[in-house]
Amino acid sequence: MGKKLTVYLIDGNDNGPRTIEIGNWSGKAIHSPRSSLTKLMSRDEFTKPGVYLLKSDPKEAIYSERIYIGEAENVGKRLKQHLQNGERDFKECIFFISKDELLTKSHIKYIESRLVCIAREAQNAEIENGNTPTESTLSEADISDMEYFIDQIRLVLPTAGYVCLVATTGTHDSSLGTGSVTPESKEFSIKNKKFQARMTETSNGFLVAKGSEANPEESPSIADGWSKLREKLLKNDIWKLVGDKYVFQSNYVFSSPSAASSVILGRQSAGPIEWIDADGKTYKDYQTETLGDSEEKTDSDS
Repeated sequence: MGKKLTVYLIDGNDNGPRTIEIGNWSGKAIHSPRSSLTKLMSRDEFTKPGVYLLKSDPKEAIYSERIYIGEAENVGKRLKQHLQNGERDFKECIFFISKDELLTKSHIKYIESRLVCIAREAQNAEIENGNTPTESTLSEADISDMEYFIDQIRLVLPTAGYVCLVATTGTHDSSLGTGSVTPESKEFSIKNKKFQARMTETSNGFLVAKGSEANPEESPSIADGWSKLREKLLKNDIWKLVGDKYVFQSNYVFSSPSAASSVILGRQSAGPIEWIDADGKTYKDYQTETLGDSEEKTDSDS
């Protein structure tokens, strides 16, 4: 089922501050460049309890963003402190409040702790927080409400350009289960004499299964981005050197079939023709057939 997401440009500038809301959700997000925060401080949203994320450039090239996650009973006052003391060198921020005064101190501490845990598990960004904040003790009903609130935060963040909570790893040993994998999801593989890997397409991207194998050696011509991603996988124990090959220790989601095949093969690779299904058809052939079937169905329905 779809969701209605409403974005309002506060100053009419597409690069400026904005509010983000989801239909039938009591929460609200304010997303702003650092340079616009001071002039926004008089807005009512800044007086409320909430959780916030500060975004800056990563120190390590294997990540796309560096994130600090915090909470405050008065978000505006806390952000003002960050602006004045200079301890957090951020370029933009986003924070979440409740429009109906739902959030208490215990609630926002719970959300903060959960977001830090989720971000660390996702391994998709540098997380600036030192220790994971203590999780508040809440009633069963409150936990249910806060988990729903967190689910909406996870929907909003990618639309604002934040990838820190987007999972790249799966938690199931035998399942290809990160993202929506349905019985119709087709499995593809790369096989040669030295190693083999399995991949399926999910709602989050192209998921390579735990236990898949990869080439530990790199071609000199491999793109710098793929080389850095291989470094990231090793550093974060997504794959480990076992004998003469890398072996995935968990499921991992790639952005494209070519990203997956290039990283696995250690060279530039055209994923749509590298990945083969059980019938020997390439991912490209499968896509062509699927699109053809879709067009035929559209013609028959019209």
